[in-house]
Amino acid sequence: MRRTRSSAQHPRRQQHTLRPKYKNSDKEAQLGKPQVLVRLSTGKEMVAYVPGIGHNLQEHNLVLVRVGRLKDCPGVKLKCVRGKYDLPQVIKQKV
Repeated sequence: MRRTRSSAQHPRRQQHTLRPKYKNSDKEAQLGKPQVLVRLSTGKEMVAYVPGIGHNLQEHNLVLVRVGRLKDCPGVKLKCVRGKYDLPQVIKQKV
């Protein structure tokens, strides 16, 4: 019998951010990737990646996270959804 993961049962969840941070990836040529430490509704604390350019996340903000790992950074298995709750959409860059 195969055991299902809790993330498979709930693909998207509202979470509270605990601490925003930047972490360097495994590849040396890349800059730090924006990540946040989130507390899941189950009580676990996990690291989630913030896609796009720039963010204004602070402690105790609400974010919507989805399942999706980041190959460059070990231990990152969640991604934040832009445009929901306290994480705004990416502003279009002026050229």
